[in-house]
Amino acid sequence: MNIDLRKTSISDLQTLFEFRLDKDANYLAAFTSENPTDKKAYIEKWTRLLSEEKVHVKTILLDSEIVGSIAKFEMNGNAEITYWIGKEFWGKGIASSALKKFLEVEKVRPIYGRVAFDNVGSIKVLENCGFSKIGTEKGFANARAKKIREFVFELK
Repeated sequence: MNIDLRKTSISDLQTLFEFRLDKDANYLAAFTSENPTDKKAYIEKWTRLLSEEKVHVKTILLDSEIVGSIAKFEMNGNAEITYWIGKEFWGKGIASSALKKFLEVEKVRPIYGRVAFDNVGSIKVLENCGFSKIGTEKGFANARAKKIREFVFELK
């Protein structure tokens, strides 16, 4: 399994958007956009984010095939991590491998990860990469149309 990261280009956004259309993935991610099927909004948002200095976005490749994305962004002055893997690539260790590689080049610490309380796969990814659970919050999850618990993880 050859996992690589490359700078995300606007041409990657179409494939990355398609991964976000999966209902199961949206349910697990929980804290998604209000309308995950709004391609225009997705492309506009990520095109803007690609040029922001405080956002670091990479496309995840498996043997040169796009399988997901990973990014560092800032929220309330804190560095946060986010990633999304196409559902057909789940359970293969891709997210953990990609996050480990990403953290080799993204040196901001502490860095935080947030995950829905029942997203066991994503919890394992964060733990596999050295993140520790530091708290629980409640927030409105668009994909579930209700407030749910969210675990907060930190890497120092």
